[in-house]
Amino acid sequence: MLDESRGIGYACAIIVFLLNCEYNIILTWALYYLFSSFTAVLPWSHGNNEWNSPACREMYSEKQTNWTTLNMTDVTTTVAAFVTKLGDKATEAAAKPPACDPVTEFWERKVLQLSDGVDHPGNIKWDLALCLLLAWIIIYFCIWKGIKSSGKVMYFTATSPYVLMFVLLIRGVTLDGAIDGIRYYLIPDWQRLLDPQVWVDAGTQIFFSYSISLGTLTALGSYNRFKHNSFRDSMGFAAVNSFTSILAGLVIFSVLGFMAKQQGTTVDKVAESGPGLAFIAYPEAVRQMPVAPLWAVLFFAMVLLLGLDSQFVGVEGFVTAVVDGYPQYLRRGRRREIFIAIVCVICFFIGLSMVTEGGMYVFQLFDYYSASRIVLVVAFFECIVVAYIYGIDRFYDNIEMMFGFQLPFWTKIFWMFITPAFTMTIFIMGAISYSELEYKRKHITYTYPSWAIGIGWTLAMISVIWIPIIIIKRIYEAKGTIHERFIACTTPQLKEEQIRKGEDLSKIKLITDHYSIKETTSTQDNLLPKYSSSSASVEFNKSPNNL
Repeated sequence: MLDESRGIGYACAIIVFLLNCEYNIILTWALYYLFSSFTAVLPWSHGNNEWNSPACREMYSEKQTNWTTLNMTDVTTTVAAFVTKLGDKATEAAAKPPACDPVTEFWERKVLQLSDGVDHPGNIKWDLALCLLLAWIIIYFCIWKGIKSSGKVMYFTATSPYVLMFVLLIRGVTLDGAIDGIRYYLIPDWQRLLDPQVWVDAGTQIFFSYSISLGTLTALGSYNRFKHNSFRDSMGFAAVNSFTSILAGLVIFSVLGFMAKQQGTTVDKVAESGPGLAFIAYPEAVRQMPVAPLWAVLFFAMVLLLGLDSQFVGVEGFVTAVVDGYPQYLRRGRRREIFIAIVCVICFFIGLSMVTEGGMYVFQLFDYYSASRIVLVVAFFECIVVAYIYGIDRFYDNIEMMFGFQLPFWTKIFWMFITPAFTMTIFIMGAISYSELEYKRKHITYTYPSWAIGIGWTLAMISVIWIPIIIIKRIYEAKGTIHERFIACTTPQLKEEQIRKGEDLSKIKLITDHYSIKETTSTQDNLLPKYSSSSASVEFNKSPNNL
């Protein structure tokens, strides 16, 4: 298409790589909770554990009063003692911060062993490190044979979570107070639409939920046949993804409604965001249910399977991008399998920084900076390259050639105007409303030091910086005046099958094979550096059977 747009591809690949390192930490926590759920009594359901604080042990380990064996004197004494103790607790609460609960203490003191800050990394938690290793081993052996083997695995990982979600939903809606949670979930608060941060969060969430502009779906789609109707697949993917999000929301908020009812508060007070939703709010609700270990196992199995499915796509997408970029080196013998192993090992070692005692702080840096708003910039440049440099009409005709039918005309309007305007508007709104990262724990908020914020911005810029670097490099290597160099660098490079009937060959460069560009009659032909083929014997068949 355009050699100068390689920077966009590099940016996508780096973003996906960073997401792979971060996302597998969530699978690590899910594995840890899943293993911890195979017990008669959930470890976060009481305060009699070695990691619990003295206050938590005192509050959650007292025996319940047996009211059936009390006479009136006992009742009077018990009530008086309770009132006295309640007054003491109120005095203590005024002088001390809120007491913790066993669910939060299990998360912070047992699972994470959370340190005081990012500048106190502490030791590696080897139980989490082993779960992280297991997660990467599962990922590797599910995708190492290519899309053919990972596709078969996805039939299970993509469908089985729906069975678990429906089971959890049936259980959730039968709980007392579930209707309050569902009502809170389905009835919008229209005033929140005036908050620009809501639009920023919603926009970025949609991009990640649908894998827009990350290149993963494009990489996986490259395995399809040329005439495959990917437009139909896209519509189906969007519908299924939206249905899954709605279903998962019903599962979660039905339980949050029950949790709010039990605590005598409102749903918005018990709802958490980020990791706290899956590893604090939901376990808190599960521990109050009958047969709690069963529901905990089902929930964390669902989280694990959903996460594995997403991780397969992320790792496969990154690997495909690199292999397609260097097929003469990586598509020979077992080099692809070896390369996948190297990628998994590197990601594992990077992930070790997130399973230390200060690992949660590192995870938050990756989550907040590495991709959240940067993907909007990448999407903007993708639209500009396709619509205005490659040419919207040429792209439209290419799609018609593949599908055998024309897309609706309004798709051009979106590609040329609405989508780039939307992405840049959301990015600008996010920049205006930007606030430095804070880690909001249950009762306190941790503020990151300036040097950690600097590392976060480095994670943000390490991907998108390749877009201007590649453009500047190509313009510098071209010949002629600045105007001639710019024209040469924005001339589309097409394969023979991309050339339309009546194409003006003076305005394109014809790619004769994977690496070489054929000369045309354009006056700009000799301005760009020459490409030579060094891999005539390499087979570029991307059929799943040949990977």
